[in-house]
Amino acid sequence: MASMATFDPQLDLVLERTIDVPVHLVWKAWTTPELLKKWFTPAPWQTVDCEIDLRPGGAFRTVMQSPDGAKFPNVGCYLAVVPNQNLVWTSALGPGYRPLPGPTESTGTATLSFNFTVSLELTADGNRTKYVARAMHGDAAACQQHAAMGFAEGWGAALDQLIAVATTIA
Repeated sequence: MASMATFDPQLDLVLERTIDVPVHLVWKAWTTPELLKKWFTPAPWQTVDCEIDLRPGGAFRTVMQSPDGAKFPNVGCYLAVVPNQNLVWTSALGPGYRPLPGPTESTGTATLSFNFTVSLELTADGNRTKYVARAMHGDAAACQQHAAMGFAEGWGAALDQLIAVATTIA
């Protein structure tokens, strides 16, 4: 599967690994709300709610909860859905491709001061999966802020949790 856009090291953060999980189970973990809630947020944080309308224009909504109980809702829109290969979503748009207010505005749904788009690319390699998650940002400052928030550590820990969950599903 070809990438959506050319990699830009000033604007993009990437997590790439080959994992010992078949691609169909990685897909299932990403596209089943009850499974996603088990792994999506790095512990000790939790994902306490999730809505997935798995189609271009459909909602991707999560509610993350901090260890002290504060809740952080996030809403986005799927841009591309290719089963077992590619998911693309953005925090800049809501369901139905409706533009969302800027993330610094008081919407009750934005938790970041920037929007980003994620391209998740999955490639089957026997019973393994080449997993490439790319967070694309509109400017270098947003990319740097996301990196400073712990993108590599957080997304890596979440992937480890996905692997643990995937080994329990069929």
